[in-house]
Amino acid sequence: MDERQVLTRHDLAAFVQTLLAEHQANPTNWENSTLTDFLSAMSRWIEDMDGWYANQGKSVPEEPDWQTFAHILGAATLYE
Repeated sequence: MDERQVLTRHDLAAFVQTLLAEHQANPTNWENSTLTDFLSAMSRWIEDMDGWYANQGKSVPEEPDWQTFAHILGAATLYE
C-alpha cells in the first residue's frame, strides 16, 4: 500500500501492516531498521517536513490527517 492511498484510520492500519511486512522481509532495505534509528529519523523528518511539502508543491497541513501520519512513517524508514 502506498501512503497516498491512506485516507482513513483503517487505511493507516493497513499501511503500517505493509511497512511491517516489508521490514520483516527485507530489513536491510530500510535505512533505519532499529526502533531507535526509526524513531530518531521520524523526529527529524517531522522537524524538516516543511521542505518535503515544499518540494511537492504543497503546504504543510494545519491539521495533519491519516495520510500525513503515513508520510511520516514512510519517511522514517529511510530518512537520514
